[in-house]
Amino acid sequence: MIRMLLLSICLLLAGERLSAENGSRLWLRQDTTANAKVECSLLSPTLDIACSELKRTWKGTPVSLELFNDATHTALGPEGYTIRSGKNGITLGSISEKGLLYATYHLLRLQATQQDTQSLHIEERPAYPIRILNHWDNLDGTIERGYAGHSLWKWDELPATLSPRYEAYARANASIGINATVLNNVNASPEMLDTPYLKKVKALADIFRPYNLKVYLSVNFASPMIIGKLATADPLDPQVANWWKQKVHEIYSLIPDFGGFLVKANSEGQPGPCDYHRTHAEGANMLAEALKPYGGIVMWRAFVYSPSDNDRAKQAYLEFHPLDGKFLDNVIVQVKNGPIDFQPREPYSPLFGAMKHTPLMVEFQVTQEYLGHSNHLAYLAPMWKEFFQYVKPESIRAIAGVSNIGDESNWCGHDFAQANWYAFGRLAWNPELSSESIADEWLAQTFTANPQFIHPVEDMMMQSREAVVDYMMPLGLHHIFAWGHHYGPEPWCTIPGARPDWLPSYYHQADRKGLGFDRSHTGSNAVAQYPDSLARMFDSIDTCPEEFLLWFHHAPWTHTMNNGTTLWEELCRHYQHGVDKTRNFCQTWEEVKPYVDTERWNAVNERLQIQTNDAVWWKDACLLYFQQFSKMSFPKDIERPVHKLKKLMKVKLPISNYERPTPEMLPKIK
Repeated sequence: MIRMLLLSICLLLAGERLSAENGSRLWLRQDTTANAKVECSLLSPTLDIACSELKRTWKGTPVSLELFNDATHTALGPEGYTIRSGKNGITLGSISEKGLLYATYHLLRLQATQQDTQSLHIEERPAYPIRILNHWDNLDGTIERGYAGHSLWKWDELPATLSPRYEAYARANASIGINATVLNNVNASPEMLDTPYLKKVKALADIFRPYNLKVYLSVNFASPMIIGKLATADPLDPQVANWWKQKVHEIYSLIPDFGGFLVKANSEGQPGPCDYHRTHAEGANMLAEALKPYGGIVMWRAFVYSPSDNDRAKQAYLEFHPLDGKFLDNVIVQVKNGPIDFQPREPYSPLFGAMKHTPLMVEFQVTQEYLGHSNHLAYLAPMWKEFFQYVKPESIRAIAGVSNIGDESNWCGHDFAQANWYAFGRLAWNPELSSESIADEWLAQTFTANPQFIHPVEDMMMQSREAVVDYMMPLGLHHIFAWGHHYGPEPWCTIPGARPDWLPSYYHQADRKGLGFDRSHTGSNAVAQYPDSLARMFDSIDTCPEEFLLWFHHAPWTHTMNNGTTLWEELCRHYQHGVDKTRNFCQTWEEVKPYVDTERWNAVNERLQIQTNDAVWWKDACLLYFQQFSKMSFPKDIERPVHKLKKLMKVKLPISNYERPTPEMLPKIK
């Protein structure tokens, strides 16, 4: 009784009315009974949405939506807008309806986060014209590297049955400025381009259009052979080029505002122009010529690696840098933020800044393939901001994020994974925003604006990505995950017949001398792909930032770190620090329990407990494994492992790429 009374008092003081929630409303949880006064002299599906959102939700002075053609608004572009307070209320202005839609969501965000809306003078424009989610969804409903259920797109029901979640998806994206979506996996099925599927795509595009969400498709380069029954997919074959032109014409006859193609070619077994001794530029340009009359673009992925004596981290640069300036102007080369594969920490890909005559776009991974799937809290805005510390935002043309969205009720599996979808959209609109301000926005809209909740939970989010790096792969270690599903540690992994660059030992290079991959001038010389100033810094073990030490150097176990400890001691302490942080997260979440509805609190709490257990698993497995090589004892302040290495090496999780590990599957480490 006393506990219940205290809880009631806490809730009263917090000023919150808590009710059970499943997370389906995302950050769009404002009260919708406002009946606000909204003026707009124009009619359109997009403006109808904007007016409806304001009428139902806005609680301030009257709002008018107006189209302008003056110099100020013209300079802000078709998606830019102004928000200005005046004597008679607030005016939202833009040269286009889509700009007014984004202004609407901006104003409502200010209200939801309890900002001052009395004297507004806001001018906004997006940093990039293309802000796109890449869905790795397959036609059978599975999602490659997806951890939130199956695909949103019910292909077997489309186009006849339209789920209400399709419009909810478009609305959520519009609210954070995302304006494009690739519906299907980069490992594309040719069937996606069959006419029956294109009609299904049209149904989605029609729903998305009023929210300024343009549809794109991933395509299989061999489609002319598989669908068109041609003998070849050679991009220089006139029949192949003509097949693509006809297919593009069919697509635009159904979807006039279709965006274009995303292509994964000659990577991980996917077909491509190199199969015919053609270059990536020749393959991309053939598709670009088909799309150009309609204003469509090709996003050609630079994620390529093949069996080679070259360091895998160098391969994209070696393959694409010679092609600089050879792509048509409606081709954008899409480059992962790092040179390997969405690791918890990587240096930026050296292709950025090196291809001065080719439009580039960055590809981030919103889904947590390498960061604990949807079990671990890992707020990724700090990771993406780290990329922009090295790569100037204005040097790229567009921004893509591999989606973490599925058909689970809360969309993303982990309630806090919603923050990464939100943060991607906000940073795609404005990469100058701080990670902290985005976290505050998301928390206030998703849970409560009460500072007693916001401050500790924002701090937890801000520490989360670094905690994951610490308990998984600190100091530049990378790709030491379990085979296939990439959940859990497996630095010892050996698979008969596997290529060396598929295995962790290729990357960590642990031996009796030390640890790490030598990419200095004495090793693979990957440092030479970076600008001279960075190359010199990375090349020296004494000047290399310690967060990248083992990425660029095979460092001795006794190497002296900046704080005077040895590499081995610092490695141990990073792993311990990661574990300690996850325990702190559990404590923080317990302390804010009065501010969160029971359903979501329990869901998050369950995952935080899993994360803490997993962090110990990672620490024990990795340190015991590396200790075999270092032959050094654990520092006194490091918790001793619970299990023997032999036992940890036997852990094999029965999961596929499409499943989230459940507590029953995971090793119990206390």
